[in-house]
Amino acid sequence: VQLQASGGGLVQAGGSLRLSCTTSGRTFSRYAITWFRQAPGKEREFVVSISWSGADTYYADSVKGRFTISRENAKNMVYLQMNSLKPEDTAVYYCAAATYAGTSSAPVEYWGQGTQVTVSS
Repeated sequence: VQLQASGGGLVQAGGSLRLSCTTSGRTFSRYAITWFRQAPGKEREFVVSISWSGADTYYADSVKGRFTISRENAKNMVYLQMNSLKPEDTAVYYCAAATYAGTSSAPVEYWGQGTQVTVSS
């Protein structure tokens, strides 16, 4: 499974971005998709996760109420809508395919390349 993340960019605080994660693999719908992020000088951290069916989602406290994850398995797409962005959201965002949804990287089997999100104050 090769994952491709896109949609990053530069936005002012309070603005919005929508990240996408896709794959050319046929088994996309079998995996939960989890987003992590890593800011310069900091450890990678969990952001949000969605189960293979989309029925279950998990959010980091820092993004609850601002970020929304969704998926369209028929299109092999997962979307991360990010609203009310803050400078502290600045990071490289990575999507990952996992055997189950959750806050840990333990079940991750495949990582995508990152997409940079920069929020200016």
